Amino acid sequence: MDAPLEKIADPTLAEMGKNLKEAMKMLEDGQRRSEEENGKKLISGDIPGPLQGSGQDMVSILQLVQNLMHGDEEEEPPSTRVQDIGEQGHIALLGHSLGAYISTLDKEKLRKLTTRILSDTTLWLCRIFRYENGCAYFHEEEREGLARICRLAIHSRYEDFVVDGFNVLYNKKPVIYLSAAARPGLGQYLCNQLGLPFPCLCRVPCNTMFGSQHQMDVAFLEKLIKDDIERGRLPLLLVANAGTAAVGHTDKIGRLKELCEQYGIWLHVEGVNLATLALGYVSSSVLAATKCDSMTLTPGPWLGLPAVPAVTLYKHDDPALTLVAGLTSNKPADKLRALPLWLSLQYLGLDGIVERIKHACQLVEDELSSPVVVFRFFQELPGSDPGPNVVPAPSVAPSAVGRERHSCDALNRWLGEQLKQLVPASGLTVMDLEVEGTCVRFSPLMTAAALGTRAEDMDQLVACIHGKLPLLTCTLQLREEFKQEVAGTAGLLYVDDPNWPGIGVVRYEHANDDKNSLKLDPEGEKIHAGLLKKLNELESDLTFKMGPEYKSMKSCIYIGMASDDVDVSELVETIAATAREIEENSRLLENMTEVVRKGIQEAQVQLQKANEERLLEEGVLRQIPVVGSVLNWFSPVQASQKGRTFNLTAGSLESTEHTYVYKVQGSGVTPPQTPSAARTRQRLPGQKPFKRSLRGSDAVSETSSVSHVDDLEKMEHLSGGQDAPEADSPEQHPGPPAAEAEQPRALQDGAQRPDDGRPQVEDPENLR
Repeated sequence: MDAPLEKIADPTLAEMGKNLKEAMKMLEDGQRRSEEENGKKLISGDIPGPLQGSGQDMVSILQLVQNLMHGDEEEEPPSTRVQDIGEQGHIALLGHSLGAYISTLDKEKLRKLTTRILSDTTLWLCRIFRYENGCAYFHEEEREGLARICRLAIHSRYEDFVVDGFNVLYNKKPVIYLSAAARPGLGQYLCNQLGLPFPCLCRVPCNTMFGSQHQMDVAFLEKLIKDDIERGRLPLLLVANAGTAAVGHTDKIGRLKELCEQYGIWLHVEGVNLATLALGYVSSSVLAATKCDSMTLTPGPWLGLPAVPAVTLYKHDDPALTLVAGLTSNKPADKLRALPLWLSLQYLGLDGIVERIKHACQLVEDELSSPVVVFRFFQELPGSDPGPNVVPAPSVAPSAVGRERHSCDALNRWLGEQLKQLVPASGLTVMDLEVEGTCVRFSPLMTAAALGTRAEDMDQLVACIHGKLPLLTCTLQLREEFKQEVAGTAGLLYVDDPNWPGIGVVRYEHANDDKNSLKLDPEGEKIHAGLLKKLNELESDLTFKMGPEYKSMKSCIYIGMASDDVDVSELVETIAATAREIEENSRLLENMTEVVRKGIQEAQVQLQKANEERLLEEGVLRQIPVVGSVLNWFSPVQASQKGRTFNLTAGSLESTEHTYVYKVQGSGVTPPQTPSAARTRQRLPGQKPFKRSLRGSDAVSETSSVSHVDDLEKMEHLSGGQDAPEADSPEQHPGPPAAEAEQPRALQDGAQRPDDGRPQVEDPENLR
């Protein structure tokens, strides 16, 4: 770009292009910098502050913009980050800066230049999209063009509207017809912009018996038009779709045009499929849109151009009415809206425009019918015909159908989010349809040019879908088994949450849990938090989360997607045992706290009593400072050290006399066993938790399976031998007297040890 800039005679234009290039380079480089350089430095800079007294240079201002754009990228998902635009994007952005510079010219030069820009852009768009002899209106809001077209239709049908205003509309109310598949909020936007009441809108249903369920029902539309005429209303305008906002289906525009000509209705067409008008071969349904009265185009997403306006092409012969409707303007600033698009179209050229649209359509195999693909994962209900459109059988209860619908919607939301993360260049979107439910949409015409989607990305997307389908199927199959296992396990409660895309939701009911109350349960939250931590430490393939998000409900454990080799019974058993262990440990700690408190009080009482006994034994004279020293010198008192030790294991106070004598605390009380979970099933080396055992598996050879079984039996035998008491072994069964005789000998041997020259260190756990 440097060489052409040197040839520009106007130094201001050359400087503008150079500055834009440097600014975009700085902003794009900032996006690729590391977090240590610019990520966390501006946390305090994000807070608005007063305007500085001294001005700042361009570099400082751009640095601030860069940090505000990319400073918190680590906290945002990758899909929300700024896309890397190409050189054609720089051209479009240059148009906005160039428009501000052009507006400073004198009026005559400005008028000639803006007229040329507007005329060229209008001519190019009309020829590219086969809309001959049309006019163009450029606007930032996509729906604004349709609102201006409605004003033009009102002025055309109501001749006295300029003089009488809404009194004319009151006598004969206008009617605007919208498809039920139109984009949400379009009718409300038109009524707000035009000042019309909502009864002026007429929602036309889609086909129910024949044809696509997202196409407008032409026969029903004609019936509505006749009914409105009989009621004294005026059919004003019809909005048809060449590619609906949801699934990309095209209405029967040819028949709709005939119907509009019959009743004098203005026909407006919009939709993503209008982009295919630039190709060599166009389907007949989309080609019929070239005969409509107006259409709205969005070349920005189609060509990957940022900050370019939308365009509404229309045909009308009265310049005065178009001026009143706001479609034309004498202000140069309004005409300069076409400048970014004027520059971008020249940069791409006709071949580049056609190539981009053609590439987006070729990403879909059946691009002639609709370059939009909508898919969803669904579960075949019992008694249903396996096919794309599953109709529930009469034997299935409506509640079960609704539950399965919500369950499949949750799975499709999970599938869409996973595919968006795995293949970000695909530009997938997750949407909710009224009839079908949650679906995943791929619309390359709206995303491929901006994201740079290639055929390799589509292959990766298909591979990811094939990889996720077994996981979805296994999760659905394991849900019922998980529900039955939880229902048969004491202490666990199955929570029915169809919006969770996983095996299921479970809640542990502790001893003090009020089952009939939905209030906050601090003890339950503590148990579930510990349970979640324990489950995540197992390093299994399952994901565990704690919910719900709404704090007004009790805590639960949410278990994620699972494969077919998950042992549901072991999973439920582990959850129950771990939760029970956490609850028992919590109770043990609370009981120990109370025991320690009471033990301290008892020790204080006993020490006070021992002190009183010592005073009675020694006498009063020994307590006098001088006399007591003389008596102690003539007749020393042999006082024994009597202390108290608190045995945490037994929860009792004991004397420290034997501690000083033998240097060992031998209470003889065996500590109670620590509450622990049920013994987990033995696993082979490298086998993750909750995986099904290889016993009985046909996929393992006979020799290997036998060796694995032997290994498991040895491990179980060893663990069982360790847990058994030593007194049960044959060698250690001589009887109680022998065992009692061995104990002092062991103590004596441990005290002497003549062959060990190391100093004897007392065990800190045995000293109290």
